[in-house]
Amino acid sequence: MKPYTFYAEENKHLEERFSLAKSRIQELLTDPEVNAPYDDYTQKVCSFLSVILDTWDSVQSGEFYELSLEELQEQNHILYEDILPEHYAVSYANPDYAVKQFGQEMGQYLCVLYAELRGNIVYVFEQHLQYLTMTLELFLEIHSILAQEDFTTEEVRHALYYYCFDYADIAIADRTRSLLDPAMDFATQIILNCDLHDMRYLYYFGEYISDNELQTASYLSTLPLSQIQDMAATYTEGYRKGFEIYQMDLSKKETVNIRYTLGFERMVKEAILQFQNMGLDTCLYRAGVSMTTRSPRGKIGYYGGSANKQYDYDHRMDDAIIFDKAYADRRLAMQREAYQSLKKEASVYAGPAVIETFGEHPFTPEEKTTIPKDSDKQRNARLDYQAKSSLLTNEFIPGDEVSFTIIAYPVPEIGDQYTDIFADTIRVNTLDQTQYEKIQTTIIEALDQGESVTVTGRNGNRTNITVSLTDISDPATQTKFENCLADVNIPLGEVFTSPKLEGTCGVLHVTKSYLNGLCYHDLQLTFQDGVMTEYTCENFDDAKKNQDYIKNNLLFQHDTLPMGEFAIGTNTTAYAMGQKFQISHLLPILIEEKTGPHFAIGDTCFSHEEEMRTYNPDGKEMMAKENDYSRLRHTDSKHAYFNCHTDITIPYHELDTIVVNTKKGEPITIIQNGRFVLPGTEALNEVL
Repeated sequence: MKPYTFYAEENKHLEERFSLAKSRIQELLTDPEVNAPYDDYTQKVCSFLSVILDTWDSVQSGEFYELSLEELQEQNHILYEDILPEHYAVSYANPDYAVKQFGQEMGQYLCVLYAELRGNIVYVFEQHLQYLTMTLELFLEIHSILAQEDFTTEEVRHALYYYCFDYADIAIADRTRSLLDPAMDFATQIILNCDLHDMRYLYYFGEYISDNELQTASYLSTLPLSQIQDMAATYTEGYRKGFEIYQMDLSKKETVNIRYTLGFERMVKEAILQFQNMGLDTCLYRAGVSMTTRSPRGKIGYYGGSANKQYDYDHRMDDAIIFDKAYADRRLAMQREAYQSLKKEASVYAGPAVIETFGEHPFTPEEKTTIPKDSDKQRNARLDYQAKSSLLTNEFIPGDEVSFTIIAYPVPEIGDQYTDIFADTIRVNTLDQTQYEKIQTTIIEALDQGESVTVTGRNGNRTNITVSLTDISDPATQTKFENCLADVNIPLGEVFTSPKLEGTCGVLHVTKSYLNGLCYHDLQLTFQDGVMTEYTCENFDDAKKNQDYIKNNLLFQHDTLPMGEFAIGTNTTAYAMGQKFQISHLLPILIEEKTGPHFAIGDTCFSHEEEMRTYNPDGKEMMAKENDYSRLRHTDSKHAYFNCHTDITIPYHELDTIVVNTKKGEPITIIQNGRFVLPGTEALNEVL
């Protein structure tokens, strides 16, 4: 393996700036030149930056790639040790500790600064001198402020603000290009050129490598190539079928974006080769590591393990210290400029192909008062920005011209039966479509007779909700539900619709659920005419903390959300797997949503794709694609979408009944006591 050279020419123009910053950091390491309490902060940050600079030299010279596995593991530990759980209590990356040392405002600012500097770890491995120099200069600017006898916290915030504002053009252009341009191939080079049976390659990405990534890669290295190719084919064929089903011409596309967690490189390598045979080059971009690229909705791209999930949670909203309308407007302007410069690349982008993982222990974060949070004014500005950004992306990459696929596999943290669970997951991902197509058509025929569907819970589940269904004018050629088989959404096993909001009322409750990487206990949502009116959970003793937790992480700061989807999962094999290994609570939503009825809050499944005509295997056209919000897309596009979609599933053991309420007043029962009773669906109960 050799150092990455994509930025070599750009780096030449930065060498003088970098050298000056490097020298200054080395001076401060021995003499911080600031008074207490900032002297300790300066020395510890400079110590970290000294490790960063040494690693830069080691990677640039190639010495890093000569290290043994044990030496690489030690180096990885050194780079991330300050935020590991055992050290986090007294780390300046912990907002509680920073605020205790410096007060609320200054503590937040210096904590955010340190987190921003920690992003340099990955820039070192990418040999991306631009970002490394920018952040070093930011630190030195703020240090010079702290060295003054009389300074204000606003001066520090001002430095952080203009660092984000002034460099928005660079950050957004780089981020956009990494999505669309396969020439930015840092990760691709590692995957295609390294010996993937030699676990040293994992440490070349610069990400934190936990036991999950190391053991996953080690396990996959034991599987025969034919099995790895079959796993990749399930994934890539699902992607191809998506274009086929939606009657889009894949030959007009040139690039696909693979998103995954490190450890699956053998499968990703085969997927890259299989996509090449379809005429698609692969783009691999890293999940964001700075306050300008991190997403509060989780990691998007490729990424390693989490050194500390609480650290990730604490820093998901760091840009709240600087976010305002002017900054949002600049980001939008730079986003448009970036897309304009990559207009051709955007037009041939085919969409994402995602490999999810599951099995990590559920995480309930500590809610801290010391982390940056949006004010009401900021929240409104952010929601406005997100809506405009989504519309801008859709302008250059129309939602009805791209597809996707998504598949999931377990990680070793799931337990001692990992290899057995992995084998069963492969079986779940490759079930017979012919049988499911017939059964799901039977369910849809019953649902199409209904005006609404009522779902009730049992065994402590308090769900009692009626979902109103869209009208259709010609049942012989039209349908209210899509028949979902193993194409874009693997595994197969659901029928779904966009509910009619008027008349959709009641309570949705789950005793325990794992959503967007976070655990929820006794989550209860109340709907009136399809819109959430109340929400609560029992994660914390304080009711307001519970509501804030839901608002921040399920509503994504919206005051409310509509019900965007109602579905009935039919993959009883996946449910049986969860029960067999007692891992139901660890299944990802991708699989969990197939193990009972599920309800999505936010946008519909057809967001930005409402005009695309789609058909079930029986030839009937899907008609229920929009609701009262998405219908505004032509007249008030800003309020048509919420840019989120979270599925919440009631597992069969908590499910009592699903009953179709027909126009004739003759109910049709699909499920009773958690079992399928509709004639023609009984085979689904066999594995139960």
